Amino acid sequence: MQTLHNQMIAMRDGIHLATDIYLPPGPGPFPVVIERTPYDKSKPSRSEIQLDGQHISREQMAARFTAQGFVAIFQDCRGRYASEGVFIKYTAEGEDGFDTLAWIVEQPWCNGKIGGMGLSYAAHTQLAMACLHPPGLSSMVLDSGGFANAYQCGIRQGGAFELKQATWAWRQAKESPAVLANPAILEALEQEDLHQWFTRMPWQAGQSPLRHVPEYETYLLEQWAQGDFGPYWQSPGIYAEGHYQDLPDIPVLFMSSWYDAYVSSTLANYSAFCAGTQARHQLIMGPWLHGDRNITHSGEVEFGALGAFDGQVARDWLSCRLDWFERALKDASLPAPAPVKVFLMGGGTGARDEQGRLQHGGRWLESRQWPLHGSQALTLYLQEDRRLTDTCPRNDEGQLSYHADPANPVPTLGGALTSGSPVFVGGAFDQRERADFFGTRGDNRPLNEREDILSFQTPPLAEDLVVAGPLQIELWIDSDAPDTDFTAKLVDVYPDGYAMNITDGIRRARYRDSWEQPTLLTPGERVKVVIEPFATCNLFKRGHRLRLDIASSNFPHFDVNPNSGEAQGQAQHPRVARNTVHMSRDHASRLILTVLPAQALPTPAAD
Repeated sequence: MQTLHNQMIAMRDGIHLATDIYLPPGPGPFPVVIERTPYDKSKPSRSEIQLDGQHISREQMAARFTAQGFVAIFQDCRGRYASEGVFIKYTAEGEDGFDTLAWIVEQPWCNGKIGGMGLSYAAHTQLAMACLHPPGLSSMVLDSGGFANAYQCGIRQGGAFELKQATWAWRQAKESPAVLANPAILEALEQEDLHQWFTRMPWQAGQSPLRHVPEYETYLLEQWAQGDFGPYWQSPGIYAEGHYQDLPDIPVLFMSSWYDAYVSSTLANYSAFCAGTQARHQLIMGPWLHGDRNITHSGEVEFGALGAFDGQVARDWLSCRLDWFERALKDASLPAPAPVKVFLMGGGTGARDEQGRLQHGGRWLESRQWPLHGSQALTLYLQEDRRLTDTCPRNDEGQLSYHADPANPVPTLGGALTSGSPVFVGGAFDQRERADFFGTRGDNRPLNEREDILSFQTPPLAEDLVVAGPLQIELWIDSDAPDTDFTAKLVDVYPDGYAMNITDGIRRARYRDSWEQPTLLTPGERVKVVIEPFATCNLFKRGHRLRLDIASSNFPHFDVNPNSGEAQGQAQHPRVARNTVHMSRDHASRLILTVLPAQALPTPAAD
């Protein structure tokens, strides 16, 4: 294996990106596999941790690829580590990826076929360049990333701002060129109390923990302030939906997990490629946190040995990609995997293991489609007595109200999120006011006992219920505030009361009718607000209850609505809102689930 370290490839604007190239022995030319990353091309990726605990280095990865006749390439993104330029998150990845591939296909060792791979940001870089149809791109492996629409998943969601962007920026600023060149800046960042800063939101220029590295502060505050869906959000790097018609007809492996931050992006991209191309694709959805494919617990819930990737979905993740690229870049006649492999959470005993984790269990299912064949809709209506039933309310004026105070938001207790360290974490947890979670009262009381949460639940289920696919919540609401948020959380309640969060979502009321043209509320006027949580795949066992919690905040997962109607990220005059949810014959609030009858459940995937 011949190694070419830090080859500086020129971009269209004269900036050079540092690139490590690993060449197989022999005359070539060869197919190429590339990963473009902001996380240091010389260090092992966190995606390369095997079930046995081995952390595979870039050199070990390259050795496996070159041994099978692939050129392996790793590149630092613009403004990161050995590459030149200024890092502005996401914005340059389409053009830089295009220019890099245009250079690669001109090299004598490249046979014209290039595959992309990478986790998270390294998946975003792939889809960004794919939207520009770069030369040579012949396949991709999008692992837990690739923006379908960053306005709806990844940066904002339902009109609210995802505060993982703030924690990510603070952590990654510590790896910026300015910090690497000046230890004093690193020391200043380390001295910032991020927990304290989260109590002082929204941040302003020069008044944030990022003020020491202005380029990171600038891009973050720009994302925060861009509340309406306009030109800012429509560049290829963060808006594949607007460029689906330009995508190359190539095979793509999509992978994510039910507690990942990119569930809806992954599923939207998979559907778009299946509809718009002829190539064969694959979808894998596990039970994990972001990229943690061989950790079988998420939060404090254990899914069992079947929940791992290695030994269940494939021999291991590296072998899976090698097999994928053998078929995609060399020999399309090789046997293809099942088009869809999804992990159905649930079915476990509910006992606690030695680590105190709830045994929720689960198993892999194989299918030819997503949502699964035989899926159907189930509508459950919110009732004034806080039940969830399949009967539409018959009363004329059923309603429940609560006060939403921006100074006392409902705390985030897990969920499908990532990059929240050191302030918040994702995953499945008993929904209680735990002392180890930011913003809770710390008294371990059930979260839904708060006066600013409306909780609705079914009776104990008479038979197992499989919820597998998209869901939405339609709320008829009114408020005395010009703007406010509504959140919804789907919960699996065990017979002993353990309340496991399954999925959640949010909708900023000003965007109830249009993402482009917000409309403030008229006090007292009834309007419909639709919340679309991430899709899920969970077995609610017989005897469990299905619960839906409605509130107006989920902090620090999302920024808190000041209820004042002020510009996004600029609130100076927060106020308490009185929010009302209507549950009547003419204004029926409801939960619409995608469910699967037991007889339609696919055969479990072979071990």
